[in-house]
Amino acid sequence: MVQTAFTWRYGGNQVFLCGSFNGWSERIPMVLLEGSATIFQKIIDLPPGCYQYKFLVDGAWLVDQQQICDPDEYGTINNIVLVTGTELMSPEINAEALQPSSSTLIAGSMGSSSRGLMNEPVPQLSDREMDLFYQVLSTHLLSSTIYELIPNSGKTFTLDVELEFEQAYHVMYEQGLVIMPLWDEGRSQMVGMLTASDFILILLQLHRNRATFANEIRTVSSWKNWKLQLHRDIIGTLVPLQRRPLIHVNFLPDVDDSIELRRKHYVCRHFQYHLGYMPLLRQPIGYLPLGTWAKEVGKASSRPLLTLKPNDPLIAALTLLLEGQISSVPIVDDGGNLISVYCRSDVTSLARDNIYTRIQLDQIMISQALEIRGETGRDRYKTCTRFDSLYSVMELLSEPDVRRVIVVEASGRRIEGLITLRDVFKLFSGEN
Repeated sequence: MVQTAFTWRYGGNQVFLCGSFNGWSERIPMVLLEGSATIFQKIIDLPPGCYQYKFLVDGAWLVDQQQICDPDEYGTINNIVLVTGTELMSPEINAEALQPSSSTLIAGSMGSSSRGLMNEPVPQLSDREMDLFYQVLSTHLLSSTIYELIPNSGKTFTLDVELEFEQAYHVMYEQGLVIMPLWDEGRSQMVGMLTASDFILILLQLHRNRATFANEIRTVSSWKNWKLQLHRDIIGTLVPLQRRPLIHVNFLPDVDDSIELRRKHYVCRHFQYHLGYMPLLRQPIGYLPLGTWAKEVGKASSRPLLTLKPNDPLIAALTLLLEGQISSVPIVDDGGNLISVYCRSDVTSLARDNIYTRIQLDQIMISQALEIRGETGRDRYKTCTRFDSLYSVMELLSEPDVRRVIVVEASGRRIEGLITLRDVFKLFSGEN
């Protein structure tokens, strides 16, 4: 059991506490804190877990707006407390320390840059606390739906499979999209997806044999059939080829059942507002099994951090993106300092004015490709340090179009690591 202090700071004649820890069946009287005329407190022994609660003040049900709030399944707003293996609040805390201030806003304190954590050691979470986090997270995901994550407004695009692939990538570039569903009019259904990776493969094939490939491949459907045959030739007839099927979901699927379908930065924003009280989110990212890191940092990583120089040929970046199965490559100078990032999505900029038909991939440098991309790609990444909290990184990732955060030295631009949306969700799903 953990001694947990509940505090009402805003005065009243009679204040009661009620919560899910007792089934909402008992109104527990709170007492004035010694030396204060407005602060009521009650300390209760609770087992570790996540609890909802609210206050009954002079006959009116109220919540503390300066503490984390969350609606239950009926839409009722309650305060939330997470009880872990350590006391959440000391019973001896004085009234002055409990006065409301902007610093008591949990979201605000965690959302700000945590570079100050270099001077404020943060205790690492125990296995028990991590298990509790995953339990609370799983419960939250099962009670949430994809529908809650849909933005208030937006556009939906589909491409006809008989559209010429040049036109298809013009559309992707103009609309700023990296993936689009494909519609087969004859079958009256969605039949696949066209991605920036497809465009990279097309560019590489054009580089190897432009004349033959350009004559054979004109439409999206002909490209998909050609790619399928290529895979058959590589794998051979002894191994049955398995195509990844499209996943169809109901109107309101559970969030955790559809993790690969959702727009991850909307989910990230959702967690930011609904799970901001979780201790894991206060941890510096350098303490967590998260992301890809440079060897010099001395942090375990499932794969090496791959970088390129601005004078490397573009074909090196395209090949690395495909063979390394990564979505982006940091571009650094000779000192390892971050200059920019080249992403799979940047490849569609070569469709503008059919630029890809007038360049040689082994002759154009990455610096030139970055100039072709223009300023739009600069908004697709942010930077942080390994002392920043997971919450602050999630804040960055929740911004529209931001899909990765580059970790740099606190005193400069030397790159130390890279964190993507996928990395965050692998951590949340316990895959790390």
